[in-house]
Amino acid sequence: MSINKISKRAPLKMISQLKILVNSRVCFEKPSALYGPPCVMSLRIQCFHNSRHLRNQNIKGSEIGECQSSIAFSVNRVSRVARIDAQAALFDYLHSTRGFTYTDAEHMSKNCPHFLQNLVSTVEIDRDQDVSKALSKFFRFHPINEFEPFLESLGLSPSELPALLPRDWIFLNDDPLLLNNFRALCDYGIPRIQIGKIYKEAPSVFRYQHGLLSMKLKAYENLSLTRHTIIKLVTCSPLLLVGDVNKDLVGVLDKLKAVGYESDWIGGYLLSKRAYNWTRMHDTLVFLEQVGYDGIQMGDLIRRYPELIFEASGKQMYALIGRLLKLGLKMKEVYSLFRRFPEILDPKSVKNLCNALYFLFEIGMEGEYVAKIVNNHFQLLGLHTLKGPRTVLRNFNGDRQRLCEVIKENPVNLFILGSKSAIGVAEQNVSQSPGKLMEKTTFLLQMGYMENSDEMTKALKKFRGRGDQLQERFDCLVQAGLDYNVVADMIKQAPTVLNQSKEVLEKKISFLKSSGYPIESIVTFPAYLCYDMERIHRRISMYLWLREKGLAKPMVSVSTLLACADARFMKYFVYIHPGGPAMWEHLRKSLLLS
Repeated sequence: MSINKISKRAPLKMISQLKILVNSRVCFEKPSALYGPPCVMSLRIQCFHNSRHLRNQNIKGSEIGECQSSIAFSVNRVSRVARIDAQAALFDYLHSTRGFTYTDAEHMSKNCPHFLQNLVSTVEIDRDQDVSKALSKFFRFHPINEFEPFLESLGLSPSELPALLPRDWIFLNDDPLLLNNFRALCDYGIPRIQIGKIYKEAPSVFRYQHGLLSMKLKAYENLSLTRHTIIKLVTCSPLLLVGDVNKDLVGVLDKLKAVGYESDWIGGYLLSKRAYNWTRMHDTLVFLEQVGYDGIQMGDLIRRYPELIFEASGKQMYALIGRLLKLGLKMKEVYSLFRRFPEILDPKSVKNLCNALYFLFEIGMEGEYVAKIVNNHFQLLGLHTLKGPRTVLRNFNGDRQRLCEVIKENPVNLFILGSKSAIGVAEQNVSQSPGKLMEKTTFLLQMGYMENSDEMTKALKKFRGRGDQLQERFDCLVQAGLDYNVVADMIKQAPTVLNQSKEVLEKKISFLKSSGYPIESIVTFPAYLCYDMERIHRRISMYLWLREKGLAKPMVSVSTLLACADARFMKYFVYIHPGGPAMWEHLRKSLLLS
């Protein structure tokens, strides 16, 4: 009821007192929890008064419809302009009336879209009425539940709010502990939009007495963690702020430090939207130690596969070890398998292994045969992604027993029939036995080629030789002093390098070193290994002769010597010395004689 309507019936003294109350915007009594949130309660009251007023005034149906359309307009059409006006009105209420700081009021008003939507829908606004003024008038008579916009502005969804709203309070100032701990988190640098996760998962944090939360954050700084990393830690794992310093986190940091990583290193791999199980991460690192890796090996392994501990906190590794033990393998045997095939620790390979075990059990394979396949084909199980059992069974008319017999006869059939890789396509184009084709595909997967890709199909045609021969040639380059990953990249740039025998590769590498070039020279120019030995020997020898005469630069790149056309080489490396042509001919004859 407006003041104008009251003024027709009330004494002047009462009117003046009521105006004073309205203008001062005093706080009203808290509504009972039985009546629901204030916004909803006010809507019920307005609807009741509106309908009663319409009945008493005997307003015609058309006029009622016109009045209802006014309400429908406010409910269904909350435009961008109306939302901005609503934000301004809420900010003014929180800052000017309720006394919140400018920053707090601004963040709440701009980050509670669902609350504002409900608020604008609740208030009766005519088409020609200003939303901001209507809400300002609304706030004078209807206190809002301040926990609603506050919690929503912290990143909580509207569906989560009912269970988190306090039952007895609607004003934030009634909960000083909540505000004190909230401001402690803000002052530390934790984004407001992420504090909601802490409120939901560790509500006891907001009941700490003054100064206790700051002490807990300081305790983590004493672990040589920067503030930036601590912010990531507590937003990922809010329970770290409950109780003492988490001992499993300390264990993880200690083990990483023992293999050469600083405590703050983990900050680069933490994602705020993920949850981390520090107990499981610690156990994963313990498992790797028990496998038998020393500090250097462990450090290299984590550097290559950081997902091993950060992806789902090692959950897949946990699941795989459990399944292997259920098969009847002893823990020592499990350690031995991972020690022999460290590349299986790649999270993708761990997932492939788990799926392969599921596949075998789903088709009804007995445990003893599954264990046998795991022991004999552990590496292949990790490298290949298998199709679903139902997909493979279609080719056997659903006969599980027949499929099991086919796999028992030759376990390689499991990969030929079930693998998602390019094996099926390649075996139609390449006349090889399944075993040889599998070895070749396995080698290419280790090289980093993706399963079931055009790149894999092309590579199967480019690389000549059995899988073991390709591996032997690859190892030859690694043994020459090149890094494994560097060699893999080189082979992708020049696949024909591995189409030469091991003896030819060794001969070319030996000549390069004897000519004074480091082995790293072929990293940027892997095509060196693809040129014939005659061209390599004759051109580099000619260059070395010129260098002795003082007519060539100290170290011309190998690519400059070999990749240029014959005419260009003759011009710059033969004819520039009077005796050059004779020396060039001498080199040709010496090669013929040899």
